[in-house]
Amino acid sequence: MTGTGVPAIACRNVWQVFGPNARKALDRALERSGGDVDSAARSLQQSGLIPAVRDASFEVGKGELFVVMGLSGSGKSTILRCIARLIEATSGEIALDGEDIARASKQRLTQLRREKMGMVFQHFGLFPHMTVAENVAYPLKVQGLDRARRRARAQEVISLVGLEGREGAFPRELSGGQRQRVGIARSLAVNPDIWFLDEPFSALDPLIRRQLQDEFLRIQGSLKKSIIFITHDIAEALKLADRIAIMRDGRIVQIGAPADIVLRPADDYVRAFSRDVAKGRHARVASVMQPVAQLAPGPDDPGLRADMTLDAALARCMALYQPVPVHDGQGRVIGAVNPADLAAALQVEEP
Repeated sequence: MTGTGVPAIACRNVWQVFGPNARKALDRALERSGGDVDSAARSLQQSGLIPAVRDASFEVGKGELFVVMGLSGSGKSTILRCIARLIEATSGEIALDGEDIARASKQRLTQLRREKMGMVFQHFGLFPHMTVAENVAYPLKVQGLDRARRRARAQEVISLVGLEGREGAFPRELSGGQRQRVGIARSLAVNPDIWFLDEPFSALDPLIRRQLQDEFLRIQGSLKKSIIFITHDIAEALKLADRIAIMRDGRIVQIGAPADIVLRPADDYVRAFSRDVAKGRHARVASVMQPVAQLAPGPDDPGLRADMTLDAALARCMALYQPVPVHDGQGRVIGAVNPADLAAALQVEEP
């Protein structure tokens, strides 16, 4: 997890149950089940309630890009809305930089949304009667900034997302990808510490989507925001994430780095997501590296790095049979890897 100290976001045993008297029903169900989550969820469903999020716990470090993914109805968007308090969690604890969001007053919540949170959703929500610059500057107007400062900041983030020259255009004059860039710029205008993105690219054509993913990674590389990014696309998750949480039926079934999800799936559900993934392009040498003490020095050093993909590493040492050194970014030997382990990690599982 990126960052140290107090996490940017912390969720503890969060439930979101839809239906009448949900909190009382949840308390009764947990008491009757002895705290068993699955049993409590079944009891709620039998009562006609919907346990959309079930006992979710995780942390997001400062500067971490944390992806939550799952199929439709898995609870991924619901947990984001609970964290942003767009809906009230039925039970559990949610903290932003150590502050209990559930206890925040309406006034404090408004302040947090204006100053600390940025939000981008699948549907852009732009004001059709405003230009690009006016749309981007709108949150700053709400904050009470004067016109000159609004214009300067809006121009700064418009340039950041690559929309220079389109400041005076209206949303109807923009492509889908451009409108999404405006949405991203608007959410960044207030310089939020925490950024929530709910399937922001899923409505776009594949080419535009890949371009915006690349742009998004460039922006994040510069700004280092603490991000929860929602998607149902495993390729997108693997490309963007520092860590991934996979949800099923409201529960988090696995949290791990992209290589963990691909190489060490927790169950058949996670395995099904990653079955068709080209593992060699996503998993890194570090995931199969051995401690340096186990290195048997040989005459050949193919120059492997810990951040190299398995595909690239295997291509360099296919002709070697002994463990070979692995280097860090400064060229220091930090471990070793057996070519056979690289090949084994790349084996495709039978469906």
